[in-house]
Amino acid sequence: MTTATLTKTEPAGAVLPRRRRGDGRVALAFLAPVLIGFAAFYVYPAVRGAWYSLTDWNLLSEPGFVGLDNYAELVRDPLFWNSLKVTAYYVVLTVGMQIVVGLGLAALMHRLTRSLVLRSLLVVPWLVPNVTSALLWMWLLDANLGFLNHLLVSLGLDNQGFLTSPDLAMPSVAAINAWGATGYTTLLLYAGMLLVPRQIYEAAALDGTGEVRQFFRITLPLLRPILAFVLVVSLIDSFQLFDAVAVTTKGGPVDATRVVYYYIYEEAFTHFKMGYASALALSLVLILGLLTFVQMRLLRASRSDLA
Repeated sequence: MTTATLTKTEPAGAVLPRRRRGDGRVALAFLAPVLIGFAAFYVYPAVRGAWYSLTDWNLLSEPGFVGLDNYAELVRDPLFWNSLKVTAYYVVLTVGMQIVVGLGLAALMHRLTRSLVLRSLLVVPWLVPNVTSALLWMWLLDANLGFLNHLLVSLGLDNQGFLTSPDLAMPSVAAINAWGATGYTTLLLYAGMLLVPRQIYEAAALDGTGEVRQFFRITLPLLRPILAFVLVVSLIDSFQLFDAVAVTTKGGPVDATRVVYYYIYEEAFTHFKMGYASALALSLVLILGLLTFVQMRLLRASRSDLA
């Protein structure tokens, strides 16, 4: 770099910082705990899981290498494809509930109130452990003793088997999990709305644009990066549904709530087919990676109209 170039890019008298000897070792020392934890709890289990997916292992004997037989069985397994279909149905229901209700609540908070107490109350269901939440709602939705059915009967309506009917079981499980996650989703969307300059809304109001049109013409387009993040996180979290199903329906009735995660658990710890369960888990990881990539590309998550 020439002296002339330096005078154009750096102010007079500026001193460029020099990299001191040993800086790399100090940085590595600070990063070492995170790198060790990542390798021990993520990389190593992933590699072992990939190896087990190529074996026949029942947890009691030594794993026997079978190559791609587990993946061939997976392709022919109707229960796996049914669990994928059930999981997709659940994802559409719960993510749809979270986004729609979350957007509505965030818009109301943005326009009407910015109360810290209200924001704290919204996040309370998200802080409740999933098992506790599932137990609570299982009692509330019980066909005989549940409060909600008592309320329906008092209104002259029939009892509903929210968790025992093949038609109602999955929407009920989706509503339980949406109840727990919507508050967190609302806060993320609300934070995104706060990033939009108020001058844009004021200019739109001067032009005669109403509140509803401002939401669809201004708020939603400018929220695209936040919406992309919420969709990706919600989708990954929804595909990992296990505890609510294990507590409330155990995959029933008639496989109506047997999602992929619960099916993997059954194959591993009920049927002791650990190699096949590992193949199922690895296939789920690949499916989630593909869906995340497609979402990020379609939603253009790395671009913002505010720039």
